Amino acid sequence: MTNDFNQKNSPQSDNSLTSKNKLSFFKRVRRTILGPPRDLKDPKIFHHISLVAFLAWVGLGADGLSSSAYGPEEAFRALGEHTYLAIFLFMATAFTIFIIAYSYSHIIEHFPYGGGGYVVASKMLGSKFGVVSGSALLVDYVFTISVSIAAAADQIFSFLSPDLAQYKLVFVTFGIVTLMLLNLRGVKESTTTLVPIFLLFLFTHAILIFGGIILHAFEAPRVVGEIRQGFNNGLGTLGLLGMIGLLAHAYTRGAGTYTGIEAVSNGMLTMREPKVKTARRTMIYMGVSLAVTAGGILICYLLYNVTPEPGKTMNAVLLDKFAGSWSIGDFPAGSIFVITALIAEAALLFVAAQAGFIDGPRVMSNMAIDSWLPHRFSTLSDKLSMQNGIILITLVALFTLYVTKGDTRMLVLMYSINVFLTFSLSQLGMIRYWIQNRKKYKDWSRHILVFVVGFTLCVSILIISLYEKFDEGGWITIIITGALVFICIIIKRRYNKVLSHLSRLDDVLKEIPTVPSDKPIPAVNLKLPTAVILVSSFGGLGIHTFLTVLRLFPNHFKNFIFVSVTLFDAGSMKGAAEVDNAIEHTKADLLRYIDFTHRLGLAAEYRTSTGTEVLEEAVKISLQIAKESPQSVFFTGKLVFEKERWFQRILHNETATQFQRRVHFEGVNAMVLPIRVFAKAKIA
Repeated sequence: MTNDFNQKNSPQSDNSLTSKNKLSFFKRVRRTILGPPRDLKDPKIFHHISLVAFLAWVGLGADGLSSSAYGPEEAFRALGEHTYLAIFLFMATAFTIFIIAYSYSHIIEHFPYGGGGYVVASKMLGSKFGVVSGSALLVDYVFTISVSIAAAADQIFSFLSPDLAQYKLVFVTFGIVTLMLLNLRGVKESTTTLVPIFLLFLFTHAILIFGGIILHAFEAPRVVGEIRQGFNNGLGTLGLLGMIGLLAHAYTRGAGTYTGIEAVSNGMLTMREPKVKTARRTMIYMGVSLAVTAGGILICYLLYNVTPEPGKTMNAVLLDKFAGSWSIGDFPAGSIFVITALIAEAALLFVAAQAGFIDGPRVMSNMAIDSWLPHRFSTLSDKLSMQNGIILITLVALFTLYVTKGDTRMLVLMYSINVFLTFSLSQLGMIRYWIQNRKKYKDWSRHILVFVVGFTLCVSILIISLYEKFDEGGWITIIITGALVFICIIIKRRYNKVLSHLSRLDDVLKEIPTVPSDKPIPAVNLKLPTAVILVSSFGGLGIHTFLTVLRLFPNHFKNFIFVSVTLFDAGSMKGAAEVDNAIEHTKADLLRYIDFTHRLGLAAEYRTSTGTEVLEEAVKISLQIAKESPQSVFFTGKLVFEKERWFQRILHNETATQFQRRVHFEGVNAMVLPIRVFAKAKIA
């Protein structure tokens, strides 16, 4: 006899523990803010939480597009009085954007399940390169949030009274917390909310860029003459090598312009089907919009002879020169446009921080699935958002902002180093990919050439950035990333050690010989004493718990019920088919327990449920079973170590003890059976 708890007890049942009248005050407030849980059985769930190309461009592409607020400014500042080189800087910027966007478009095609640079480095270069890339990406996404919100504040305070600048940290704190709450509600909700902001930015900056260029179209001969004269003067003062060196310096100082291009490949799982087609279209939107915006702003800096002013961003200065004098009668239309454009820019930067909340936890979940980070970072909330990752990345982003006092230029400097470390590893990984698959693809030489060029560009920028920015704060990025890599290695070793001991348990217990009983298998009678055993999958842990129950209570229990929850984490949420496969896999494991028990001549059945939180689902099933079988006792297994350490609660969840505490307060008997994993003699 078998039972599927999901079929027997619907979430809408009056007896459901999640009904509104049984929710605690905290949970009611939480549900009001974040919304009700999503139904994993809903066949349209992946359609509801996925993004079409336009929304993906808003949620992920805004990260790249918003870098036009600080990347071109840093590059143009570095030119000093040699602003005529901006025309060459424009061409170099557009070319770099094209190369990186094109290469990531192919990464999307050949690695369609997301993960971006982390997955490419892990699969093509090895796990050691993968953890470096993943750690760099995580630090990047923290800086994505910090830089974007800090730069947004700079735009706002550019037109406010200087006295208000002291409240910048209050502003950024409010912005980050707001984005955290939006993302805890779910990806699509947070992105849809931000669409009007994105469109306002496109509208105002299209007027600025195309208007600024058109207004100077009639002065093209003068502008060309000034550029030619400046170039000739530069040859006389700096020399050709000096000009190339200055251009390279400005080019690398503007490395922040290219941040965010990899966001689409990292967020593949949020894309609407067909995912690859949607993601590649998003990459086109992102690449073109970034090249036009960043390049256009550089050209406008040159045309309007923009120079830095205290308390203002260079974009604010440019907007003021472009439209500040406009008026319709006594109505200050220009000032209104300038303020609107700056608000739009600040708002887009606010949207850009969204990429950190979408992709940062996604990278954390990928690394957690590979055991580089605690496994709990791969779990999902009932809104199917990566709650643990979102909260952690919020706290770290706030920490970096308060440590740097919201200094945007310093944050950008620290940010760009890791961006190009990840880019370089991704390009190198794809070079190896095309070499390995050269017999499979006839046009491999054409594709590999793009990645060779991309690798050369990215490594060059990385090396120059490290050399120039090391003393300015680049060393902090290196230390933070290195420390994270070290922590990941320690965590991985810990998990591997536990896994090696558990594999010995599997080898010993899963192969226990059993002979089918000649006696007929008795039917389950829930009025008789029943042992309910919670298991995760078929293996040594579950068999050990079952045999321990038989040893401790010989001939007492007449029925055995095996309970398992199909847990959906970030790795299994790839589509409706993956959900069904996971459920069937759980049922297949439970049937193996039933077969094992039947071979011993004992009555058995199973119960199963699906969810994003094991504890909640396990308690729900158990309370239902306790109502049906008054003489039931619940058993769970828990890993115990020879030496208890504080980090064990972080790496190895405490579900067993939490389950026991929860059901005991409901009047249900539960026992936690210890399972030693570091015994010196043998595993018991």
